[in-house]
Amino acid sequence: NLSKFWVMKAYLSTVIPLTILLNVLAQGAMEAPVPVLYFQRSGGGLRRRKRDWVIPPIQVAENTRGPYPLKISQIRSNQDKLKTIFYSITGPGADQPPTNLFTMDRDSGSLFVTQQLDREEQAKYTFKAYAVAAGSGAAEEPMDIVVNVIDQNDNEPIFVQDIFLGEVAEASPKSTVVAKDLDEENNDNSDLRYSILSQEPTLPSNNLFVINPVTGFIRVNAGGLDREKYPKYTLEVQAADMQGDGLTGVAKVILTVTDSNDNAPAFTQSSYEASVAENKADVQIMKMMVTDGDEPHCLAWNAKFKIISGDPEGLFSVKTGPNKQEGILSTAKGLDFEKNNKHTLLVAVENEVPFALPLPTATATVVVKVVDVNEAPIFDPLEKLVSKREDLAVDSDVVQYTASDPDTACNQNVTYRIIRDPAGWVQVDKTTGLIKVKNAMDRESTFVKDDKYTALIGAYDNVPATGTGTLVIQLEDVNDNAPIIEERTIRVRLSQIFGTFSSFSKQMLLSSVQIFNVTLLFPGV
Repeated sequence: NLSKFWVMKAYLSTVIPLTILLNVLAQGAMEAPVPVLYFQRSGGGLRRRKRDWVIPPIQVAENTRGPYPLKISQIRSNQDKLKTIFYSITGPGADQPPTNLFTMDRDSGSLFVTQQLDREEQAKYTFKAYAVAAGSGAAEEPMDIVVNVIDQNDNEPIFVQDIFLGEVAEASPKSTVVAKDLDEENNDNSDLRYSILSQEPTLPSNNLFVINPVTGFIRVNAGGLDREKYPKYTLEVQAADMQGDGLTGVAKVILTVTDSNDNAPAFTQSSYEASVAENKADVQIMKMMVTDGDEPHCLAWNAKFKIISGDPEGLFSVKTGPNKQEGILSTAKGLDFEKNNKHTLLVAVENEVPFALPLPTATATVVVKVVDVNEAPIFDPLEKLVSKREDLAVDSDVVQYTASDPDTACNQNVTYRIIRDPAGWVQVDKTTGLIKVKNAMDRESTFVKDDKYTALIGAYDNVPATGTGTLVIQLEDVNDNAPIIEERTIRVRLSQIFGTFSSFSKQMLLSSVQIFNVTLLFPGV
């Protein structure tokens, strides 16, 4: 019976959750009952409120139609039968911004809301209520009043973007859409569910994509994505609150199909043949062209080459050319015709990124023929050191210094000659390479450095090509230089012991004859 007036006293010792929602009756109907809140009973002056004293909040639904002002509660003093009590409220929503949103009847303590509330603007209001006895001041301790605004489903879901752009790889597609709802979190009014409304184009099938209804994660539902045929898809996606049964919002998702490495590169030829001169490193031998069905100039299209067999010594290198569709084969080291005149290589091609699915790796066989080049004879060793006495007789043998021709298949003759002999001391046999003394050698010559004399010997084949070898003769010293007296006039006195002079003279005459003048000075002269 709506005519009954229910009183709920707030001074109960336990917390009573007050969850009365105020439903607005049709205009002209009897006023709905509202909760009545009593001030805490006090005796003989002000006393501290007990810890278990809790005033239950007032629950008011947002967007209530009215009419306004709308009564939502009433406060009462326990002394209102004994005294005349005046009621008032202060705080945000009352005498503070937003002012006059809530008002209180001074005589009855009825609490009114003057206009519609919006939970998304403010979800809770807290203010104080006062009861004052006429002519005697405060009759009660102030009461805290809390008004909670109850959420209504008045906001449709809104996607954070009108259009979502994503890339979907042919082999591993994924994308995510996100929507938000301004209604209260963690209830049905903001509990969203996602769905796909349409797909354009509908080829190769109409249900290529599915969306996770809770997370908004989009994935491929069926095979058939082909960038070369259908490079882009447009999806219309819906978000609905109330777990999919409430208000809705829509957005577009544009998915660009990106290339996956689903096409292996292939050589335009299965085999190649080329020639290169021996002894030359870093020489380009050939270019090997390939084709690839993936999108040009992407990592899945760019080729990468490697030699997988036939080059145990690392004589060759292969790198990708500037256009990314050719392999350039070069020599990493000089080749040796006499050692191996033909090399058979197996070259493989892949892409800069791995294949998205199992694909065969293309290979090509490359035969490289080594062209013989006439090579100069080689002395062994390149520098030969011998030790000889400096007084070695003319025409005596010094050493046999020979060179060999690396062009073994040509069977060429090697001949010798002196290229550099600063002092003209040596000569070489043209056929045998035997080096002899041509002129007397002298360790003390200016052509000798650190007791060593150096000559350069040349070896020639039939072409001719010239090889050189260095002959170093270590000259051993012999006693071939007489002492030299710096002062050739000697003055002595006869009073000195003749034995000393005699001994001195004999020593000077032992090795060679030196001419000098001796002046004898007699005593007293």
